[in-house]
Amino acid sequence: MRKRNQEHEEHADESWLLPYSDLMTLLLAMFIVLFGMSSVNAEKFKAVSDAFNNVLSGGSGILDQSSFNSNDMQSFKVQPKPDDVKASVNELRRREQENLEGLKKQLDNYIKQNGLTNDLDTKLNQSQLMITISDKALFPSGEAEVKPDARKLAEAISDMLEQFPDYEVIVSGHTDNIPISNKEYPSNWDLSSARALNFMKILMLNTQLDPQKFSAIGYGEYHPVSTNESAVGRAQNRRVEVSIIRKYVDPDQKLGVTTAHE
Repeated sequence: MRKRNQEHEEHADESWLLPYSDLMTLLLAMFIVLFGMSSVNAEKFKAVSDAFNNVLSGGSGILDQSSFNSNDMQSFKVQPKPDDVKASVNELRRREQENLEGLKKQLDNYIKQNGLTNDLDTKLNQSQLMITISDKALFPSGEAEVKPDARKLAEAISDMLEQFPDYEVIVSGHTDNIPISNKEYPSNWDLSSARALNFMKILMLNTQLDPQKFSAIGYGEYHPVSTNESAVGRAQNRRVEVSIIRKYVDPDQKLGVTTAHE
């Protein structure tokens, strides 16, 4: 009997298995926590957290939700890949191009229907849609007050711009190089600025447009599109331009979102 008791007492101690199994469980929990922290979805992380809290500590412990919040999770967001950003910008640029093409078509139809082909022109490039209006269609010679019949044109343009509330609009005035000096307009700077501002004010009568998106600039004689050596060239230089600016530039030039001022 004593011999059997001795053999039983010499049996290997297996109590180390308990802390070992606890250690393995904690390691598993740690790796799952790390995986959950790498996810951008805070709700999924909370679900994993709650599940392991219940298993390991009855609902509280190292994965307690109080230890984390939405601000903490922001630092673990996965950054978008450059290719994904570029693809998104390209898609936005494509939509903008379609929008501006649609607006150009509306304007061209209006110009044709109202017999304004000699006074108005539209041009679409990679950064903006520009509407060019000759000064004689808008103003009396040497003045900045918009003609009554020209107000209809401004109102028609403002109605079309309602469809594109997010675009920046710049109204710019231009003159030829013949100096002007009178009591009201001491220089071409003053005349071009007053013309741009007065035309923009009519656009702004449309309360559906956001004034923060609009600005008026006077360039005087310093941005000619033709020679000032002939009457025809000077007539082309006397103009008001309405530029609808697209928001996104070519991602090959800059990866990201920016306002295009050109």
